[in-house]
Amino acid sequence: MAELKYDKTGRLLFTKEMKNEYTLLAPQMLPDHFAMVVEIVRSYGYKVEMLENTGRSVIDAGQKYVHNDACYPAILVIGQLISAIQSGKYDPHKVALVITQTGGGCRASNYIHLLRKALEKAGLAYVPVISLNLSGLEKNPGFQLTIGMLRKVVFALIYGDLLLCISNQVRPYELTPGATDAAVQECMDYLLREMAQGRGMSFKTMEANFDRITASFKAIPVSNEEKVKVGVVGEIYVKYAPLGNNGLCDFLLSEGAEPVVPGVIDFIIFKINNREVDVDIYGGKKVKERFCHWLQTYVMKYQHAMIDALKRSGFRAPGDFNELHSYIKGYLGDGNKMGEGWLLTAEMLELINTGIPNIVCTQPFGCLPNHIVGKGMIRKLKDDYPWSNIVAIDYDPGATKINQENRIKLMLANARALQKEQAEHKESEEKDPAAV
Repeated sequence: MAELKYDKTGRLLFTKEMKNEYTLLAPQMLPDHFAMVVEIVRSYGYKVEMLENTGRSVIDAGQKYVHNDACYPAILVIGQLISAIQSGKYDPHKVALVITQTGGGCRASNYIHLLRKALEKAGLAYVPVISLNLSGLEKNPGFQLTIGMLRKVVFALIYGDLLLCISNQVRPYELTPGATDAAVQECMDYLLREMAQGRGMSFKTMEANFDRITASFKAIPVSNEEKVKVGVVGEIYVKYAPLGNNGLCDFLLSEGAEPVVPGVIDFIIFKINNREVDVDIYGGKKVKERFCHWLQTYVMKYQHAMIDALKRSGFRAPGDFNELHSYIKGYLGDGNKMGEGWLLTAEMLELINTGIPNIVCTQPFGCLPNHIVGKGMIRKLKDDYPWSNIVAIDYDPGATKINQENRIKLMLANARALQKEQAEHKESEEKDPAAV
């Protein structure tokens, strides 16, 4: 067994010896994106698993070991990790936990400290916690984020966004149940094989892979049925994680709707842009501003390629980050960047302005920034866009799934009524243009 080692502050380290013996457990947020990221990390010699445990045991563990004033995503993420260790599936003396830490406010920096407190309370203080961060906040001798690994991870997230966008446009209309899921898995397997061999990461090959992916989904037989499109926005965890939103996208599909979920790359560019904005607003090193500007331009180059591939294939494409940013003028300033910041409001505005006025805004307990730029902006958006149909859904340990779903059903009923009214108006206009 690897010897436990601590740094000068008393923090338990993940050592080089642990790399060969320990299994890294990672919480789940974006199922397809993270599945590819896990495979990439494994290719560097780490034993890593993305957790799939769900249910009441996760919430109970979170509530037992996390302060009840902490936000719901913190309760779920920490609860999922501790519940997994206590399940008996793993040797608790041979696991380490992995969690991201951006260096910003809220859980972006504080989850890791809450997690260590929870482990101590649960009698698991000997379990190492690895911080994934680019700010030099914590270092572990047994785990290193290399440039090569980071590059592959960013490309996996871009590929994941394309798969998320395109699969949501096909799955509601597929004539053969499961065809979309099979195409997603096939594309993921191909992309991972490419990256394992050092391919698929140049701009040219990535463009080719984008076209390959869109062609795979274009070949799936679909119906011509018109379904209500529903945008999903909100705090990043409950927006994407089925555990956090009680399987929201599956519920929308079961109700005959098409989920429209913005990708995670805009959030990554948003975080990079925040560093650049900090220098403009508060001052700082210009070299940092220039580097962040270069990095943002680099990621956006690939985002544009993804958008172009969607347009070439005839699928609905989102706007780029600059277009998203333009929507908030007159609503919020660039300094509003805590949590999802202005990005959340911008996503609602983009959906409304691109013909998707039906929106579920996911609101977790304890996330004040999210309530301000989410629920707090809905009244203003409805004043400016009276036809918008936005419902804010609260997610917390005490919220019942049936109540959440009933509120979404009411929103869908309003959406279908509006869709029917618009269809009748269009039909009347075509029959007698002079009468309209």
